[in-house]
Amino acid sequence: MTDETAAPEVGFADLFEQSCKGSLWANKVVKGTITAVDDNFVTVDVGLKSEGRIPMSEFCCGGAKPELKVGDVVDVLVDRYESKNGEIVLSREKALREAAWDDFEECFRKRKPIMGTIFNRVKGGFMVALKGTTAFLPGSQADVRPIKDITPLLGVEQPFMILKMDKLRENIVVSRREILEGANAEEISKVLDSLEEGKIIDGVVKNITSYGVFVDIGGVDGLLHNTDISWKRVNHPSEVLSPGQPVKVKVIKFNRETRRISLGIKQLSADPWEGVDTVFKVGDRVTGKVTNITDYGLFVELKEGVEGLVYMSEVSWKKNVSPHSIAKQGDDIEVIVLDVDTVKRRIGLGIKQLQENPWAKVVKEFPVGHVFDTVITNVTEFGVFAQIADDIDGMIHRNDLAWERISDEALAQFKKGDTITVKVLEINPEKERIALGVKQLTEPSAAIRDLEIKKGAVVTCVIASLEEDGIEVTLADGTPGFIKKADLAKDRQDRRTDRFAVGEKVDAKITSIDKNRKVYLSIRVLEIEKEKQAMAEFGSSNSGASLGDILGVAIAKSKKD
Repeated sequence: MTDETAAPEVGFADLFEQSCKGSLWANKVVKGTITAVDDNFVTVDVGLKSEGRIPMSEFCCGGAKPELKVGDVVDVLVDRYESKNGEIVLSREKALREAAWDDFEECFRKRKPIMGTIFNRVKGGFMVALKGTTAFLPGSQADVRPIKDITPLLGVEQPFMILKMDKLRENIVVSRREILEGANAEEISKVLDSLEEGKIIDGVVKNITSYGVFVDIGGVDGLLHNTDISWKRVNHPSEVLSPGQPVKVKVIKFNRETRRISLGIKQLSADPWEGVDTVFKVGDRVTGKVTNITDYGLFVELKEGVEGLVYMSEVSWKKNVSPHSIAKQGDDIEVIVLDVDTVKRRIGLGIKQLQENPWAKVVKEFPVGHVFDTVITNVTEFGVFAQIADDIDGMIHRNDLAWERISDEALAQFKKGDTITVKVLEINPEKERIALGVKQLTEPSAAIRDLEIKKGAVVTCVIASLEEDGIEVTLADGTPGFIKKADLAKDRQDRRTDRFAVGEKVDAKITSIDKNRKVYLSIRVLEIEKEKQAMAEFGSSNSGASLGDILGVAIAKSKKD
C-alpha cells in the first residue's frame, strides 16, 4: 500500500548534483534577486536550494540610506553554500569588494585617482567609502594644510589617490593631498619661477611654531623666523600672528634646489638701529619700557625695535640685587646710557648711576690711614669682612690681622657682630674694594723691623699653606711671607702649587717688603742667580759643556763645601 503524502524520493545523483553545484558557487560573485526587505535584513534569491539573508548594514556603505525594493537585482558573493541553519550565506559587502579590488589594483599600479566619499572621523584621520568598501584617510593626507573643520568635505564624492593597499587584510590607505598637490603643481611651479630675493608678496599664516611661522605663498610654504617678524622682541609668534591671517612678507633667501624660502616682515620697514648712536649717546638719561627680565639683567625698549640691557651689576650699588626686585615686565623705567654699539646692536644701560655713588662718599670719609671702629660682618678662611657703610664692606686679610702668622684657631676667635678697630690700607673705588688692617695699629717686632736690611737675602722657609695664586711661607723667625705663583720656578711648567706640600722647607730670596711690611720671596730669582753663578765659575758658552754638566759640577762642589 502506497502513502500518497510521503515526500518523493531524492536520488543520490540529485543530491550529488546539488552538492557540486553549491561547492562550485562558494566564494563566487553572482546575480541575485531581492525577494524581501525589512529594517534589518535583505532576502536575496540566487537560484540555489534556498534564499540567503544579508544584513541591511552591508547596503549602507558610506552612511547613505539604501533604496531597495523587491525585484531589484544585486551582486552578492556566496560566502558559504550552507550555514548551520541550512541557509545559503550571502554577502553584499564582499561582492562589492571583490568586484572593486581589480579597479583598486589598477589605480594603485598606474597612479590613477579613484572616487570616494569621506563619511566619518576616526582617530588619526577619516574613513572613506570606495566602491562598496572603506579606506583610511590619514589626517596629514586630507589637505595640503591642516584642516580645522572637515564638515564641508563630508558626504561629497571626490577623487583620492591610493597610497597603500593590502588585499589579504582588506586594508587601503588613500590621500586627498596628492590630488590637490598634483592639481596645483603647475600653479606652484609658476610661483617658484616668480620668486626672487627681495620680492614682496602676499601670504597667509599656515602654521605657528615656537621658532617661527610657516606662511602659504600660493601653494608653497615659506618660513618666517621669530627674529624676522618684528624689529622689537617677540617671545612667541602667537603674540602677533594667528593661523589664517593674511600677511605681506619679503623674500629674504630662496634656494631653488631645496625650495627653502626664508621670509621677513620686519624687513618691510626701516631698520630702527640706523643712526641710533646719534639718538642715544653715552650719559643720556632716557625712559624706556621693561620688555624682559632675566637673572642677568633687564631688557629695556628705548624706542620701537631698539632695546638696551641693564646688566645686573649696573642695577644697584648694593651687591647681589636681583633684577626681578627692581621692576616688572611692562614698567616704564628711567635709565642712563653707558655704551652704544651699533655694529653688535647693543646698548648698555645703567640704573645705579642715577643715584649717588656710595663709594665716592667712602673715599672722602675713609682715606688711607684712617682708623675707626666697626663691626665684623663675615668671617672666611682667608680673612674677616668689616662694615664700612651701608651695604659696603672692607676686607681684613688674615695676614693683616697680626704680625705673626695667624692660625685657623686664632681666626675662628673672630665672630660676626664683634666690634673691631681697623685701619684703612688701600681703597679702589673702580673695583669697589677696600683693604683694612689690624696689625698695622701696632709696631712690628724687632725681628720684623730687621727685615728691611735683609732685602735680597736668601732664606730657608717652611710652607704654611698652598693658595691658588702662590704659597704662604713662614721664615725662621716666624715672620709670614708669600711666594707668588710666577716666582715658584724658573721654568713655566714647574710653576704649580701642587708640586709643594705644607711643612716642606724651601730656599727663596726676599725680593720685596711692601708698605704693610708683608714679605715677598722668589724661588725663580734664586734659581736664575745660581745658574748664572754656575756658568761664571764652571763653564762658558764656548767651553762645549752643556748646562747640565756645568750645574752638575756646581752642585758637586756645593755638597763638598
